[in-house]
Amino acid sequence: MAIQPVVMGAQQPLEVEQEAKNIRRLQMMISMVMSVISQDPNLTIEEASELAAGAKRAALAMFPDKELAFDLLYKPRIQRLMNERFRLQ
Repeated sequence: MAIQPVVMGAQQPLEVEQEAKNIRRLQMMISMVMSVISQDPNLTIEEASELAAGAKRAALAMFPDKELAFDLLYKPRIQRLMNERFRLQ
């Protein structure tokens, strides 16, 4: 009889699949937000800020309690893009 290892925090296959799907959705959403910010010539800084805030709200709805991860991974990219686009300092 083989002993099965106990893995703390192990996820079921459906949970893993759903998380992977949410990650792909988040990546696509961030990509679209960044595309709009960089390419829409009529976009104001206020509208761009609202897009960024909406993306963060959506990300936190998909991944509750992961605000730090969002702030480390996506916030700097969006801020850098907005600085370039609107010539902020």
